[in-house]
Amino acid sequence: MATKSKPFNVERFFQALGDNTRLRLLNLMGEQEICVCYFVEILDQAQPKISRHLAYLRRAGIVAARREGKWMYYRIVMPPNLGASQVLQQTLAWLKEERTMQADRSRLTKACCTPAKFTALQGAPLPVSLPNEAR
Repeated sequence: MATKSKPFNVERFFQALGDNTRLRLLNLMGEQEICVCYFVEILDQAQPKISRHLAYLRRAGIVAARREGKWMYYRIVMPPNLGASQVLQQTLAWLKEERTMQADRSRLTKACCTPAKFTALQGAPLPVSLPNEAR
């Protein structure tokens, strides 16, 4: 028996992009897979709030998650809808040019290079660059 896939929810997709915290999360993910602990540290927001936003992005079909031990990793996935995929790619490119988003990425780079300075990141796995086929 064939299973029906859910139709792509365009409204949920655009609502997911309509929140600054979710845009900041997408910007930080970029072309890498990141542990939730980095989002909490870089955005200086509570873990439950970050997790709610990540769940929203996952339901919208924009991110995927995987667990490894006690760590939860997130990465961007392109939506199955061609138009939505193009919008997401354009949005990500635009975010790279925004000053506040660049500041977030700079903080992420510092956290990755000197995790000892960030108490919450002690023992946390570093973000992992994704191969081209996974982007």
